[in-house]
Amino acid sequence: MATIMQDAHWAARAACGKGGKDGKSEFAPDALFVEGAAQREARSVCQSCPVRLECLADALDNRMDFGVWGGMTERERRALLRRRPEVRSWRHELVGSGEMVGAP
Repeated sequence: MATIMQDAHWAARAACGKGGKDGKSEFAPDALFVEGAAQREARSVCQSCPVRLECLADALDNRMDFGVWGGMTERERRALLRRRPEVRSWRHELVGSGEMVGAP
């Protein structure tokens, strides 16, 4: 089961960031801010990311409007936020379930 780490430096360990899965990343973070079919490739980077839940929770809590975050596109995140308007802390919601709530 995946859990969300509670530190503020999760992005340094992201597969798309400098930390990456193996301490180095060949993936440019700007590639996560694409449209259409290119989002599939961007989402694939998230599949094995060690901080996927932290990323998604941060994007949902902060209402990130653009890009792929935690494996979800902006359209998917908007739909999830509309379906679950009562959620105040996605970090707590995702920790409780350990699952990618609403993810395809």
